[in-house]
Amino acid sequence: MADTQAVPPAPPRLTLRGITKVYPGCVANDGIDLTIAPAEIHALLGENGAGKSTLMKVIYGLVKPDRGELLWDGLPIEVRDPAHARKLGIGMVFQHFSLFDTLTITENIALALGDDAGDLPTLAARISEVSKKYGMELNPEREVHTLSVGERQRVEIVRCLVQPIKLLILDEPTSVLTPQEVETLFVTLRQLAAEGCSILFISHKLNEVRALCHRATILRAGRVSGACIPAEEDASSLARMMVGDDTPISTDYPKVLGEEPFLQVRGLSRISEDPFGVDLQQVSFDVNAGEIVGIAGVAGNGQEELLAALSGEDQIENHDAIHFPSGPVGHLCPRQRRSEGLAFVPEERLGRGAVPDMSLRENALLTGFLTGLVRRGMVSHGKVRAFAEQIIERYKVKTPDSEAHAASLSGGNLQKFIIGREIMQGPKLLIAAHPTWGVDIGAATAIHKALIELRDQGAAILVVSEDIDELFQISDRIGAICHGRLSPLKPTPQTSINEVGRWMAGDFPQADAAA
Repeated sequence: MADTQAVPPAPPRLTLRGITKVYPGCVANDGIDLTIAPAEIHALLGENGAGKSTLMKVIYGLVKPDRGELLWDGLPIEVRDPAHARKLGIGMVFQHFSLFDTLTITENIALALGDDAGDLPTLAARISEVSKKYGMELNPEREVHTLSVGERQRVEIVRCLVQPIKLLILDEPTSVLTPQEVETLFVTLRQLAAEGCSILFISHKLNEVRALCHRATILRAGRVSGACIPAEEDASSLARMMVGDDTPISTDYPKVLGEEPFLQVRGLSRISEDPFGVDLQQVSFDVNAGEIVGIAGVAGNGQEELLAALSGEDQIENHDAIHFPSGPVGHLCPRQRRSEGLAFVPEERLGRGAVPDMSLRENALLTGFLTGLVRRGMVSHGKVRAFAEQIIERYKVKTPDSEAHAASLSGGNLQKFIIGREIMQGPKLLIAAHPTWGVDIGAATAIHKALIELRDQGAAILVVSEDIDELFQISDRIGAICHGRLSPLKPTPQTSINEVGRWMAGDFPQADAAA
């Protein structure tokens, strides 16, 4: 019988050994080891500030590590820059898309590929071929501003797939998708893995990690704190690995019936002044005192326009379309609406929720001035400082003191400060946009608890979010917005994620929404 020689096992697709990156006053990565096999879907988990983003940037060539070694297909290598990473077969889809609205899909992908793009007709044909193969069919000639958020993500993924791909890095890929789009994405990722592509999957959605990923590495404070097979864990045990046993993690909250309406919206229509904006079409709903109403929706479906109309940033012609108990408020400016009991948490933390170069003390004054911090035109600096320090202490904001600049805080800590600043003013109506977007499970739990406590004190709360799981957790009634139209609002126990997912895609009759 002829001798047979065993085939040596394939080396890992990617190996990191002792990766360390230090910034002034911060060790972002501290001796991190990580191995990803060919055809493996590997999750990278951790709180905000745990070091995930820095590690991804090291792999993609955006950041040079101070110490450590990277092996690619078993061989030591230094990834010089993203162009070098792409030549190796590494692609990355960032959480924030980088597409030009007025260019076509082909033109956007050509810009991203640079010299590797080739001529546009050939690239367009390649885009059609690849997008169809992986169930993400795209028309290469469409301009980006005509695409939904889910379609824009397809463009980012196809950009990586038009070249030979060995490792695909995805940063929070499902945060902007409907449940149906998430299912489609997972089919694509499993197909890629079956063909030998490795996938590094970064997400805060632990149930999705359990459903999709073969292995997981957990980071805490810049170090590897554990590893596991997600399918053998539950969401609670994964969360404990990320935040430790001392931090409360999410729980279910009892659903309640609201009292009298505080916010009444009737037939709110508004033509957007933004050429890429969305017109509001006959939006009608109530938010009662003592309840949380959740509005789901994929980004770019009228949420910004609705929030601007409700907060007073955009005043509307039909003053009667928005009512507080005191009467119509459609003509009132933000300060006047605040004096009527409104508090507002905008979508954009830095720039709208807080001024980056101002201290936390100064940022506390920006919206808290109506709570006795200013008397006869004079600022009471002692009261302002005490107010800021109360927020920091009560909401466990990690910061040296109230003089730290807003820009110095992590996203989760700044969000806790902004939420705390608004809640501690004792509002009668709180409108919050994406209250836990991009924050870790510990910070999200703290924010949810604060919202429930405010609800139980009798406040009316409206939460607009793309995170459908979050809305089901905290909302007493729920609906969805699509193309500027609002679905019916239903008590949360009487609907399902699939039904709300259909509403997010516009599958609801206008007559029901008006009713």
